[in-house]
Amino acid sequence: MTRLLDALREDLGLTGTKEGCGEGECGACTVLLDGAPVCSCLVPLAQARGREVRTIESLGGDHPLQTAFVEEGGAQCGACTPGMIMAALALPEKPTREQVRTGLAGNLCRCTGYEAIYRAISRQPLAISREPSAVSRQPSEDREEPRA
Repeated sequence: MTRLLDALREDLGLTGTKEGCGEGECGACTVLLDGAPVCSCLVPLAQARGREVRTIESLGGDHPLQTAFVEEGGAQCGACTPGMIMAALALPEKPTREQVRTGLAGNLCRCTGYEAIYRAISRQPLAISREPSAVSRQPSEDREEPRA
């Protein structure tokens, strides 16, 4: 079975989505699938066909939340940052601290202690553009699935 994560990184060259544990435990590979955060290491490619997939690349590198992460020290080693940002974008526009904690519960960070991440998220309204982007294109339909 081809995973969404592999199609994004290998077929489309969208390497901003990171593989951490490969078991859906760390959240490093979080993307938005039809606006909901999912661990792309657990999503079969076939399940994503015909749906909108948003990766960190769809933010263009200058989204206010990305800037807030840098300025607040929420991005240290960078392994968890794309997944944290994508998970945060699924939160309400002005989330409470408890909503942030709950919304990021599936995303692990070994560097920051989370306070800087919480500050970055609380600093900015979390509106994400709903306009289609080149990054929300679909992985190739003709990729051959491995046989068992």
